[in-house]
Amino acid sequence: MGVEDRKRSLTVAPFECAWGEEFRFSEAGRGCIAFEASAQNDVTLVFREQAGSQHYHYKMDSARHYAVILGSHRNKRLKIEVDGRTVVDEAGVGLCRSSSFQSYWISIYDGLISIGQGRHPNNNVLFQWLDPDPIRNVRYVGLSSWDKHVGYRNISVLPSAPQNSILWSQIEYAYADRHGEGGCHAKSEEPKDSCEQRVIADFLESWDFSDAVFVVGTERKLVPAHKIVLAASGEFPLSSMNGTAIDLPSVSYPVLRSLLEYIYTGSTQIAEWQLDSLLELSLHFKVELLVKRCEEMLDSLTKMDNKLSVSNKNLQVSRSGCQAHQVDYFPFKAPVCVQKIKQFLASGEHSDINISVGGQGIVARAHKLVLSLWSMPFSKMFTNGMKESKATDVFFEDVSAQAFSLLLQFMYSGELIVEDRYITSVLLQLLLLSDQFGITVLQFECCKRIMEFLSEDSSVLLEEAYFSEFKGYGFCKFGELASWLSID
Repeated sequence: MGVEDRKRSLTVAPFECAWGEEFRFSEAGRGCIAFEASAQNDVTLVFREQAGSQHYHYKMDSARHYAVILGSHRNKRLKIEVDGRTVVDEAGVGLCRSSSFQSYWISIYDGLISIGQGRHPNNNVLFQWLDPDPIRNVRYVGLSSWDKHVGYRNISVLPSAPQNSILWSQIEYAYADRHGEGGCHAKSEEPKDSCEQRVIADFLESWDFSDAVFVVGTERKLVPAHKIVLAASGEFPLSSMNGTAIDLPSVSYPVLRSLLEYIYTGSTQIAEWQLDSLLELSLHFKVELLVKRCEEMLDSLTKMDNKLSVSNKNLQVSRSGCQAHQVDYFPFKAPVCVQKIKQFLASGEHSDINISVGGQGIVARAHKLVLSLWSMPFSKMFTNGMKESKATDVFFEDVSAQAFSLLLQFMYSGELIVEDRYITSVLLQLLLLSDQFGITVLQFECCKRIMEFLSEDSSVLLEEAYFSEFKGYGFCKFGELASWLSID
């Protein structure tokens, strides 16, 4: 099962545990896992320094670890164990329902374990417990079970929010609802619980935001694609005009499907007898990682059989070998080149939306697909069938152009680069924007930067920045903001 598939759907058999590099905190002792689970009881997550085995069980573990059990004692208790010793055993009736998937999140921050329901960390907290002797090196998360199967899906590993971090749902926003000539004004009224980050695999063979189409085989089957994804993966004949059509009369649909599936998910299956055709197509479009993988597999098959088989046996073609590190939450993975994605923001190549901010004219020529991958409010804005869906221009009033540029840079790179070493109104504006558009990981990153920079002097600067830039949001809110950030 491929990495992306495991992130979306995973079934754990009784007394087993699933581990993987994708279930790993980016920072030792600090991280959050959000997921959906379907079980009658005993949804169990284990946190330890190193990954365990498939048949690992926390009861037999001599290494330091935490275990969180949702629905223990026949779905009547919530338990936390430290090194096999029960430290929390609270009433928690009906936490699990086998008939449907439920959303949960578990956060660890320097020994503070927070457990909640829903898709968004820090919301709907069920329980918190602070370990007086924290295990500071926990990094790997094991998804486990007891005596019944447990289904997991939509698994995301995120940065953890520090104690007393901002309660996102309590920040109020004032957003102008005005309409400009030649375009639409954006106004997001999406409730926070309707926001979740999408993955690029969701857009495989999707007509949403597609601006290229393959015409395949003698039957001339139409297969939609996205220029920005293709251009960042190989060398495709993409015109600068809308509606690029790539004619492949001698290619069968299953082979093209495998090529696109590899590009959009990093993994695919191909019949053994079609592996040569997949290699030929990947060579034609210079999808280098797929070329290398196909060549490796063909070489291995040749060495085993002296000649290639013509069987219908399906082969799994997945990413392998050394790759540049990419953070788990970043929606683009190899073979899509992150550097090229960043360049497309700078150049505006293949863009389909012009963004204007604060009366300063166009600040970016962006891509609806990228914005929709990060933000459900953006996705719904562009697919709701209203005029926003067809618009090529979008306007934002009363928004800092600098903060919006940082927002876009994060979406295209997965990194927040702020030159100023002090708390400024720009970082606060960015925090508000990231919550406005439901980009949880950026909220955490902004909050982390604020916490890192706070001192007696910087808290004064923060207050000054707040009152000068955010008085439109209500003066009383600074007191709440200060208390959440532990400003005396």
